[in-house]
Amino acid sequence: MSFDPDRVTTITFDSYSTIVDVEAAQKALADRVDDPKPVSRLWRSRSLAYTFLANQIDAYKPFYEMNRDALQYALDVHGVDITTEERDEILAVYHELDVFDDVRDGMNKLYDAGYDLYVVSNGNPEMLDSMVDFAGIGGLLEDTVSADEIQTFKPAAELYRHASDRTSTEIEEIAHVTAGYFDVYGAMHAGMQGVWVNRDDGPWDSFAGEPDLTIASFHDLHDELM
Repeated sequence: MSFDPDRVTTITFDSYSTIVDVEAAQKALADRVDDPKPVSRLWRSRSLAYTFLANQIDAYKPFYEMNRDALQYALDVHGVDITTEERDEILAVYHELDVFDDVRDGMNKLYDAGYDLYVVSNGNPEMLDSMVDFAGIGGLLEDTVSADEIQTFKPAAELYRHASDRTSTEIEEIAHVTAGYFDVYGAMHAGMQGVWVNRDDGPWDSFAGEPDLTIASFHDLHDELM
């Protein structure tokens, strides 16, 4: 399927890895872990795995708690013995993650072009509030939509349909922008157009098809829509 700019009235954005860089969490590990990179990667991958599993076994927890449990697992696997207080200090970095360079200007262009902009995220409301504040994008967004509102994580179709209801937009009029391949597939399955932000110039995970659109930055999306 090819991208149809004429259908788009509303743009939704993922948060983590799309607006803010979760790899920055590695910095918070560096003072306490000899080799923070593998710990950081396992933390992130386990966090996502927990959300996928939670959808299937009705084991929902707010994402911040899922993320805490994933961090503890990653620390345990790598034999890192720190206090609960130290672990929670590392976890708190999710409130102040680095913003990708194209985000503010790119979103501002889309806002000026007349599109309604939202964040649709697994993050619970408190996480999203701090992310929006730290990223400095609050004035550009209509609202944030959290998985916590229906206690169902991506890529379940229910969350994207909930976002359609919350944004008062027909689902086929929404372009969902995300760096996560599973999030692209989930959005497209639910009826949105899926826009993949290829942040690291890597290959697409093509086991179930292709994105409607692939971009390198938010500026590219603006150009495609104009």
